[in-house]
Amino acid sequence: MFRDGLRLNGVDLVADLSGALWWPAYATLAVADLHLEKGSSFAASGSLLPPYDTDATLERLSEAIARLKPARVVALGDSFHDRGAAARIAPGAAARLATLVGATEWIWIAGNHDPSPAGPWGGTVRDELTLGALRFRHQADGPTAHGEVSGHFHPKATLHLRARRLSARCFVTDGKRLVLPAFGAYAGGLDVFAPPLRALFGGGFEAFLLGPSRVIGVSHTRLQVGA
Repeated sequence: MFRDGLRLNGVDLVADLSGALWWPAYATLAVADLHLEKGSSFAASGSLLPPYDTDATLERLSEAIARLKPARVVALGDSFHDRGAAARIAPGAAARLATLVGATEWIWIAGNHDPSPAGPWGGTVRDELTLGALRFRHQADGPTAHGEVSGHFHPKATLHLRARRLSARCFVTDGKRLVLPAFGAYAGGLDVFAPPLRALFGGGFEAFLLGPSRVIGVSHTRLQVGA
């Protein structure tokens, strides 16, 4: 346990504690499901949440970018919670996002929540992206698993660790495909044993949980079904 390195389709990757995936050989940072402006979307429908999710998500993303200094950032879809998010984002947050996007090569992968995510902050929109042995897309595609990196399912896992129970967002991989945790502050999660996720990993898999201070890599046999 307590390891953040993983291998996918012969490629060495790092599951970062922030929830981002780091590919050192390509200086590429990937994040999934930012769901920017989810709070304001819920507020518009009468469900009031503290309106700080976009700021919190961008703060964590800024920290990861400053620390790892990627040449490329790939946002794996559902970067915005809905089609109206770009119009609701506060000017300060929009300026911060534009600064991040403008500082590197930035690729927006289209998601089901945001089929056309590019806004005034720039970046390039793609349905998917192939780099070396890896293919980046929003949602896992059954027949073409080898080297696939995706998001969409917001995986989380539960582990009994010494005298306590840890339930946390996680990366999930079987060495062929990898599903990233949701990066957004309000994104929530789906248990790794829920049918939509379990169907992607017919055999064994490993989960890399985002613990309080480190990434915890464990076999699926060590995990508990979430409550």
